[in-house]
Amino acid sequence: MDVDAPRGLLRFFQDLPDPRAANARHRLVDIMAIALMAVLSKAQDWIEVEAWGLANELWLATFLDLPHGIPSHDTFSRVFARLAPQTFEGVFRAWMNALQKASDGQLIAIDGKTLRRSFQVAGAKSAVHMVSAWAPLNHVVLGQLATEAKSNEITAIPKLLKLLDLKGATVTIDAMGCQKEIARQIVKAGGHYLLAIKDNQPTLHEGVKFLFDEAIAHGFEGLARALHQEVEADHGRMETRRCWSTREVAWFQDRAQWEGLGSFVCVECAREVMGGQTSTERRYYISSHNGQDAAFLAQAVRAHWGIENRLHWCLDMCFQEDQCRVRQGHGAQNLSRLRRIALNLLRRNQTRKGSLKTKRFLCSCDRQFLLDVLLGLT
Repeated sequence: MDVDAPRGLLRFFQDLPDPRAANARHRLVDIMAIALMAVLSKAQDWIEVEAWGLANELWLATFLDLPHGIPSHDTFSRVFARLAPQTFEGVFRAWMNALQKASDGQLIAIDGKTLRRSFQVAGAKSAVHMVSAWAPLNHVVLGQLATEAKSNEITAIPKLLKLLDLKGATVTIDAMGCQKEIARQIVKAGGHYLLAIKDNQPTLHEGVKFLFDEAIAHGFEGLARALHQEVEADHGRMETRRCWSTREVAWFQDRAQWEGLGSFVCVECAREVMGGQTSTERRYYISSHNGQDAAFLAQAVRAHWGIENRLHWCLDMCFQEDQCRVRQGHGAQNLSRLRRIALNLLRRNQTRKGSLKTKRFLCSCDRQFLLDVLLGLT
């Protein structure tokens, strides 16, 4: 086993500002390394992080300084409560950039998730809401920020977008992020947008809905459009998905306010289950793409929802994020960021087959596999 291997990855923590006094007993880089390895190895809170560290102290001492042994769970709690989330996010992105190269034309899905047990009744502190940028094709988190107190995703999304390389990428956001300034920011950064529209943009939503509903009813007579259709049958259910896109946007009076507006998109999902029950749902979008490639737009719409079942669901089911009661200071969002680093590393590693749950179990009992995951081996 190459116990010197972790030294290379620990360089990302070297320049992280220490929020404590200069006479702190434990090195910050040791605290960060132990916390990350413990989270990879199934630890859910600071008490379990300390327990994992004590159980592996002799091994950890071969590549960490540990001048005063393993920090207590109170030390982990205080450090992560005080650690500035913005600086930790910088380390997160530097690490992910080193592990992967952004490809031109990639999809980036933006969505938020509340850390449900991070609220404090006594301190009147609401639950932390994290907004994440997700690469659906690579299944990795590209970045994340917490919304400001008494605010929502609209204020956090622009700040998160500033941290990302959007050149050539297509950014997908649900209706909350369908804002003129957000669309302008994406285009100015060299990217494209695909934004869901609902009643929070009533004029836009009503106009686009009327356009497609009438066009579909009359077979798109006189309206240029592209169409992509997929049919899936499974478990007694048949689902037909159609995506129409049109670049005819000149009729929309406020089009100049939406930077780079190139097309309107409608996605219809028709389900038929055993017994003859049917349901049809239509969703509407605006995009800076010219609308000629309906297959790509359909892929982008469907890929966006991967952030729910391949990120948020995994964080809840595999990492038990919604059950975590870490609440002090910035602790909840910093621990959340550790989980996302761990998730990225586990997804990247292909040296062993298995689910995320299985890989976390292997990290807890196989030190060589833990090192392989830390080094981002594929």
